Amino acid sequence: MTVNDILTFLSEFAPAELAEDWDNTGLLIGQRDDPVRSIMTCLTLTPDVAEEAVSKGASLIVTHHPILFRAVQQVTDSTSEGRMLLSLIRAGVAVYSPHTSYDSADEGINRQIAATLNLNDVRPLRIVDVSVESAGVNGAVGSGRCGNLPAEVSLIEFVELVKQALGVDRTWFVGDSSTTIRRVGIACGAAAEFMHDAVREGCDVLLTGEARFHACLEARTCGIALVLPGHYPTERPAMENLAELLSLQFPDLNVWASDVETDPVQWA
Repeated sequence: MTVNDILTFLSEFAPAELAEDWDNTGLLIGQRDDPVRSIMTCLTLTPDVAEEAVSKGASLIVTHHPILFRAVQQVTDSTSEGRMLLSLIRAGVAVYSPHTSYDSADEGINRQIAATLNLNDVRPLRIVDVSVESAGVNGAVGSGRCGNLPAEVSLIEFVELVKQALGVDRTWFVGDSSTTIRRVGIACGAAAEFMHDAVREGCDVLLTGEARFHACLEARTCGIALVLPGHYPTERPAMENLAELLSLQFPDLNVWASDVETDPVQWA
């Protein structure tokens, strides 16, 4: 089994054509013909997560958030990122990021969240004009998701549904707690820019991980509710799901989701 074998599967599951133009997806460190014995998934590749991968003998890391996102002119031990990269390269660990391709895939992160909320008639929030074989329902390809709850609930009841679905104790929300919610927009991570897409699609609420203060004010002006359970809770479960999927697809490999990764945001 080689890195290329794994990437071939991942590129079919989350096609590169679905990535946003600004993104940095794909193989970021490593060689495609290198052998793979074990795979670790994570949401963000930080020094402690990289140390776990090296110490446990991972051949490939699949990280949702890309490394080398901004231009890098030097890779030296003078920075924490440089030390991490050098450690991974010395250990022969390849790094791949599907990022927004996985967000938007037919069975990707936003679709998974929609499933946990039991939404029906699910479709992309923002349709894109690309040719992807795994287009999904009605051939629709695009970013975010929207769908309908089985029955109308109040905003505060929807907040409780989200907390239960994502396994969180608290969440921010914007809107009148008694507002009726039926149609739901979903955009994982930090994606308040999908607010106007959600309004256009007739959504009563947009579920995203986090939003800036002025985006919250804008939501109130637009008449759409926001539910903001956190960046990590909206995306980390999907990396655990991806580890399970890879384990099923490649049963001879050791696959796990990072054990040391935690949400940096804490509630008092």
